[in-house]
Amino acid sequence: MRLIALSVGQPRVVEWKGEQVLTSIFKEPVAGSRRVHQLNVDGDKQSDLSVHGGAEKAVYAYASEHYPYWCSALKLPSLPWGAFGENLTTAGLVESEVNIGDRYRIGTAEFLVTQPRTPCYKLNVRFGRADMVKRFHQSGLSGFYLGVVTEGELEAGADIEQTWRDERGLSVADVARLVATDEGNQALVEKAIEHPALAAGWREYFRRRRWAPDH
Repeated sequence: MRLIALSVGQPRVVEWKGEQVLTSIFKEPVAGSRRVHQLNVDGDKQSDLSVHGGAEKAVYAYASEHYPYWCSALKLPSLPWGAFGENLTTAGLVESEVNIGDRYRIGTAEFLVTQPRTPCYKLNVRFGRADMVKRFHQSGLSGFYLGVVTEGELEAGADIEQTWRDERGLSVADVARLVATDEGNQALVEKAIEHPALAAGWREYFRRRRWAPDH
């Protein structure tokens, strides 16, 4: 497993549907070592802290393996690393194989997997497409957020070492699927509710879904 690219971005104002939008989704790969703090990576800053950032969403990771799919689906010759707003573009980490609660060391920093991503409309802004959020959800290629267990330094090209495998067996893909439909999956809903590493907001969401499955 390897870190393919490390990307950061600062808030910028862009126009979308005739309005000015403040967003940090435009990330660019950087060379050299950067320090990871409890809430972000040096050089990176979230725009709207009411829905982005925080200890449970300090860093966003996305699999390089998904890029060929998106190039084909969107009929694009290529996409730059960081195109989905991720800080970490990885090799060897896909949603079906990564569990909530897993821990990974990259460089001297250690991370905890906390939740899949459910993007807001700013993903539409990034791609200039009104259907991009819908496409993203339908693809199941969510990527995942990381909390920072140990602050440290990392850079592109570094190995990714799994330091803890969460044996509860709740994968990132499992949680993402439950958002689409939890009908017939109440056992999995219960597992999500009880998982201590799953972000608090997700556990509360599934508590509300316990007796009201989607149809």
